[in-house]
Order: sequence, then structure tokens, then C-alpha cells
Amino acid sequence: MNIQIVSVGKLKEKYLKLGIEEYSKRLSSYAKIDLVEVPDEKAPENLSEADMEIVKKKEGERILSKIGADTYVIALAIEGKMKSSEQLASDLESLMTYGRSKIAFVIGGSLGLHEDVMKGSDEKLSFSKMTLPHQLMKLVLVEQIYRAFRIIKNEPYHK
Repeated sequence: MNIQIVSVGKLKEKYLKLGIEEYSKRLSSYAKIDLVEVPDEKAPENLSEADMEIVKKKEGERILSKIGADTYVIALAIEGKMKSSEQLASDLESLMTYGRSKIAFVIGGSLGLHEDVMKGSDEKLSFSKMTLPHQLMKLVLVEQIYRAFRIIKNEPYHK
């Protein structure tokens, strides 16, 4: 299985980088993982709604340019469906079983994802009703994908 995580912005925090590297290394024995960062747009605090839309559109175009047409796309969004770790594992296993070997998880920037990315997604996934920093979300996501593969393989870890 090929898993791509497309996220907006460059990860700068060393502690997050180290965590993502660790889980990516662990995950590599189960799947090919590709971490793709697209540049974020400058977004001052006092943007108008129209300017926010322009920022999200530009970031969205960058995201979509990195995803192949044959890829199953899962957008991380607060309004998405919440799942347990076991359900995520089951869903990933079903995708593998039915020949969907390319999966992209998409993490938007500080303003979220543009509607073009949302419409182009096969699924919307939420980890919480709380807003989480997108940089931290990448670490949580990689850990949960790793956990899902441990569950699929019936290996200890997830308890």
C-alpha cells in the first residue's frame, strides 16, 4: 500500500519532526509512506473572507497537484466522520482488499481546506471536534496509521 500525507506548510518544530520520523520509520515495514509538504500562503490575522478564500484556493491547487487521479483521498476536516482506531484499521484493510492501493490523507493549512479539495475527496475524516494545529495533526495521523496497521496484522500495540 502507498500512503501519501499531503500537508500545507513546512514543519519546523523539532519535536514534531522527530515523532513523525519515528512513526514513519515504524510504518515503513507495512506500507510505503510519502510525506509531501506544499507551501502555505501568507495569511495575516486580519484577512477578509474573500482573501481567506483566495489563500485556501491557492493552497488547495498545490495540494491537488500532488495527488494522482487513481488515489483514494481522505481529507482531514473538523466536519468529517469520527472513527475509532479499530474502524480506521478496518477501513484501510477494506481499501487494500478492494484494490485501492494508493491513499492520500490531506491536511489543510491554518484556514482549513478549500472546497475544491473537499469536493475532490472520497472521504472526510475528523479526529476531534476541537481545532488542532495542522503540524500536530500530522504526527497524530502518522501514529494512527501505524496503529491501524498493527491492528490489521493483529500485532500488540493498540491496547
